[in-house]
Amino acid sequence: MAGKVFFSVTMSLDGFIAPEGRMGEPGWTAQWMELQQWVFPQRFFRENLKLSEGGEEGRENDIVRETFERTGASVMGKRLFELGEQAWPEEAPFHTPVFVVTHEKRAPWKRAGGTTFHFVNDGIEIALGQAREAAGDRDVRIAGGGAMILEYVNAGLIDEFSIALAPVLFGSGIRLFEGVHAGRVALDVVRSEPTQRVTHLTYAVRKR
Repeated sequence: MAGKVFFSVTMSLDGFIAPEGRMGEPGWTAQWMELQQWVFPQRFFRENLKLSEGGEEGRENDIVRETFERTGASVMGKRLFELGEQAWPEEAPFHTPVFVVTHEKRAPWKRAGGTTFHFVNDGIEIALGQAREAAGDRDVRIAGGGAMILEYVNAGLIDEFSIALAPVLFGSGIRLFEGVHAGRVALDVVRSEPTQRVTHLTYAVRKR
C-alpha cells in the first residue's frame, strides 16, 4: 500500500515560512532562528544533524522523530537543494533518497548515511512517481521550498500537511500559500497540539 504525500513546515503567525532576503544576509539568520526556535533544542534533531549529543525530550522531540521515521523519500526544488548543498554536513540529514526537481542534468549524488540525491528533469509528477517507488509503503515528504510545496498543493498531489505555527511576526518574506488555488482545496483538521513554543496543526487535504 502506497504511503501519503505530505509536507511539514514551521510558519510565522502572519503566514511566512522564511524571512525576506536570502540565507546569510544581515538579519535573515536571526529571524530564521526565531522561527525555528522550537526544533533546535530537540534531541532527535541535534543528533540527526550531528550537532551534539543530548537535548530535549518530550512531545516535540517525538514529532521531529515521527516526521523523520514516516518519510521514505523526499522531493525538493533546485533552490532548496543548492542552499542545502552548502549547509548540510557530509552526512546529509535525510538518510533516504531525495528527488530534486530541476532542469539541470546531473548524475545521482550519493552522500554518507544513506542519502542519495536524484535529479529529475521531467516535472513534479515524474519526481513524485520516482519518490513513491523509492519510498515503498512509507510516506513521501515534499521538503520545499515554498514554491515547490505550492506546486504540489495546486496539482492536487498532497494528502496531508503539518504546520508548526510559531508566535513570531515577519511582516514580509516567503508566504506558504501565496497563489494557492483555494477553490480546489478543502481541509479537514486531523490534529491540533499546542506546546510552550508553537502550535502543531495537521490537516488532511481533499478536493473541494
